[in-house]
Formats: sequence, C-alpha cells, structure tokens
Amino acid sequence: MSAPTDVPDLVTRALDLSRQEGFITATRHETGRLLATLAASRQGTLAELGTGCGVGSAWISSGTGGDARVVTAELDPGLAQKVQDIFAETSGVEVIAGDWTALEQYAPFALLFVDVRDVKGSVEAVCDLMEPGGMVVLDDFTPCESWPPIFEGRVDVMREQWLTDPRFTAVEVMVSADSSVLIATRR
Repeated sequence: MSAPTDVPDLVTRALDLSRQEGFITATRHETGRLLATLAASRQGTLAELGTGCGVGSAWISSGTGGDARVVTAELDPGLAQKVQDIFAETSGVEVIAGDWTALEQYAPFALLFVDVRDVKGSVEAVCDLMEPGGMVVLDDFTPCESWPPIFEGRVDVMREQWLTDPRFTAVEVMVSADSSVLIATRR
C-alpha cells in the first residue's frame, strides 16, 4: 500500500522506510499534522527524541520555516543512517546516531517531540532542555475524561505529572477518537 497523497514527500519516504523496517508504531497522521502545525509557529531548534524511521521528524520538518532547524537522535546506528539518507537533500535537519542524551548539546529547544517512553515519564529530564515558551509534545495516550487520569484501571501517573507540573502549562488534546497527545509549554 502506498502512502496517501496528502502527506509531504519526506513523510511518505519515512513511512516507506517504516514499512520496510517493520515499524508499526510510526507517528500517526493526526499527530504528524499537529507537529507540523506547531513547528510552523517555532523558530530556533526543534527536536525529536526517538527517531525511529524519521516519520515524526519528517512531519516537524514539513512545518518549519525561517531559521528553524530540526535535530533528532536514533539509538540504532544503521537505522539512523537510513533516516539520514531520507533527509540528505533537506537543509536544516540533522540525524544523530545515539541515545536521546546526544541531543542535550543542541538545547534549549523551541519544540520537542518526545517519543522515548522512559523520557516521557520524566518531566525532570525534559524541563531543562526547553527554552521559555518551548513546547513539549508527547503522543500515544488513550483519551481520558476523568480526573485524575485513569489508564488500564490505575491512575496514569505520567500524564498526571505532565498536566500538573508547575513549570509547564499543559493540555491533553485528542487527535482522533482513540488517541491523544499532551502539549506542555515551558513557563
């Protein structure tokens, strides 16, 4: 199956790589469109923690303009090289082979897409990476209408921490009937 024609070429290429690599958890189109929209409002350094096949970074890159640049880190060096090849003709995008801490040298970030489970659970690890007014986007949440947020019969401590941390103003946004993201802006 080919990618829908209503997505940017870089996203289509990253989705093709995802299929070739057997990645089934690529960034959803709904989340991608949100990332592109947020990226369009940002200048400076935008980043993704957890590149995978580059789908999230491709969405971010599709929304950037002006002086914004995108950096992303992938733990698997072979996969990082394949993603670098996707972005070879795209200025302002740098793919790093390494874990998420390899991006610390590029901080502070104007926009940060966190796609590494361990980092999602640590507001502390992310906070110092953000510039004032910088936005953090965390995806793959199941929408919840209750407070405190409940997931699988328990309080969703990760979501609760992001939504209540005094260093951020945060909101949960449904991107589809079965998926939501958190957007947290650094105060």
